[in-house]
Amino acid sequence: MPITLDELTVADEPGAWEALGFEVDGDLCVLGEVRVRLRGSGTGGRGLVGWSLRGVETSDLDGLPTTPSDREPPSGGSHPNGITGIDHVVAITPDLDRTIAVLEAAGLDLRRIRDEPTPAGAPRQAFFRLGAPILEVVQEPGDVVSMKGKDRPAFFWGLALTAPDLDATASGLSEQIGETRPAVQPGRRIATLRRSAGLSVPVALITPPSGGRPDA
Repeated sequence: MPITLDELTVADEPGAWEALGFEVDGDLCVLGEVRVRLRGSGTGGRGLVGWSLRGVETSDLDGLPTTPSDREPPSGGSHPNGITGIDHVVAITPDLDRTIAVLEAAGLDLRRIRDEPTPAGAPRQAFFRLGAPILEVVQEPGDVVSMKGKDRPAFFWGLALTAPDLDATASGLSEQIGETRPAVQPGRRIATLRRSAGLSVPVALITPPSGGRPDA
């Protein structure tokens, strides 16, 4: 059974997501085939604090807080802001080779390693398929590792959400979103929500891949 993403737990208030045009039912926001559980800021932690995966038999994923799940996927449509799903989840590690080995041993499907720096200075990335979404594991820059050391766990960083009509979505979000620019992935465009949007997790909006994705 392939390992797939069931749910993400985020330490945000549901109202913060509703204010950005997401449809929220109680503390639940469904993005494509993934549940996003909005636990609020008073439950401990900040940003993306955990996830549940179908088909995984261990909760030891190099520090990424993990719960096994056997639930069927939900079926979410487009939100009022035009966002349709999760493109990828971003995690950061001080030791990419170590984290890759742990995730592969747990059964996650490694699709590609990219040995090129990102605009933010990350030297390498690894991509794992988790159903429709991708897990992107980013190697910390060398100066950060030199200062803090490699003997630290991996940790969740942020989300990239799919916005098929990015211009329309950005127009609706107005001052809450940054400038639209070319993405690292050829042919795609991306924009990042500003801190003024009120979310504790970094969120980028990205157009869908046009001709299949190299990490698929």
